[in-house]
Amino acid sequence: MRSRIHREFHRSDRIGWLRAVVLGANDGTISVASLVVGVAASGAPQDSVLLTGVAGLVAGAMSMAAGLCFTTAIPCL
Repeated sequence: MRSRIHREFHRSDRIGWLRAVVLGANDGTISVASLVVGVAASGAPQDSVLLTGVAGLVAGAMSMAAGLCFTTAIPCL
C-alpha cells in the first residue's frame, strides 16, 4: 500500500481578530464585574452600583479602542 502525503491548508494566520475579541471580552467582563461587586459590597445604593458598571464598561471600551488604534495600522481618526 502506498501512503499519500496529505496537505492541509489552514488560515490560522488570519484569525488574530478572533483571539483579540475573545480575550478582550473576557478581560472586560472580569474587570467590570469586579468593579461592580466591589462597589456593591461597600453598601452603595443600587443607582451608584449601576452607574459604576456603566462607567466601567465605557472606560474599558474606550481603553480597548485606543489601544487598538495606537498599536495597529488601522486608521482611527
